Amino acid sequence: MRPPAPPAEWQTNSPSAEEIEKFQQRQGKLAAEAADKAKDFYTRYPDHPKAAEAHKKEYEMASIAARLGYTDIEPRLAALEAEHSKDPSLDEDQRFELRARAVQRKAMKKQSEGMAAVMAEFEKGARELQKEFPKRAEVYGMLLEAASNAEGDKARRLAQEILDSPAPEEIKDNAKGLLKKLDAVGKPIAIQFAAVDGREVDVSKLQGKVVLVDFWATWCGPCVAEVPNVRAAYEKLHPKGFEIVGISFDQEKEALEKFVAKEKMTWPQYFDGKGWQNQFGRQFGINGIPAMWLVDKKGVLRDMNGREDLAEKVEKLLAE
Repeated sequence: MRPPAPPAEWQTNSPSAEEIEKFQQRQGKLAAEAADKAKDFYTRYPDHPKAAEAHKKEYEMASIAARLGYTDIEPRLAALEAEHSKDPSLDEDQRFELRARAVQRKAMKKQSEGMAAVMAEFEKGARELQKEFPKRAEVYGMLLEAASNAEGDKARRLAQEILDSPAPEEIKDNAKGLLKKLDAVGKPIAIQFAAVDGREVDVSKLQGKVVLVDFWATWCGPCVAEVPNVRAAYEKLHPKGFEIVGISFDQEKEALEKFVAKEKMTWPQYFDGKGWQNQFGRQFGINGIPAMWLVDKKGVLRDMNGREDLAEKVEKLLAE
């Protein structure tokens, strides 16, 4: 049941995207094999005291295999979920979890079509769950995620829908934060600080440059996964006028300094050690990272979704 650890050399040398993908594929295949072993156990020994546990492990391992991109397991996983959902002993929490996982998987199948397609499918699934489980707070959390990954009027409409709903106050607060962020688009952005390395940073003085404001943290897996893409865009476009300003949500300064040195992230980093209470995170209503904002050559915030097609978007702004 224990997955293999990443290669030891990855601790000192960052793996390439191809190496990571190959490692995940291997993990997915091993998880599928674990599901096979669990099924073999309860098939051979249906009356064994651990047969029920083996059933659960088969589903758990099949779910992990699918999440890691082992597509061969998906028909089997769907069959397991259909079978499991008919169990009269399941409570609402268990039934909701089953359905929510299916929604997430269906959305991730759209990855090849881009993030917009993924989130459109995710929102569609959330709407279906809302009909089945109208009182579940998680549904509003899913709609908030869809809103956070949408743009313009659609994002605003979803956020307002959450505010007008019986969603928990915490989710409504996040929706208010999203509306606050949306209000910043099209306006100059005020960010000024002394970076970890002592550099003085003032985004308003970078007019004539295109600036990526990268809200991130070393402990955030998706943030770390974006580093190679961000660094590649910087190396390619910095000579043409592209700058990056990092806003770190880390709480340990030494961990941040070591990471940026190892990853050759030469742009300035803001750090105050307050994590989610980060000064700029609170100012701009950041409730999820990575958040990648693009500021045009006039110092105006133009795009809150720089994560997708970063280099292409920067080049367009540079050309203006």
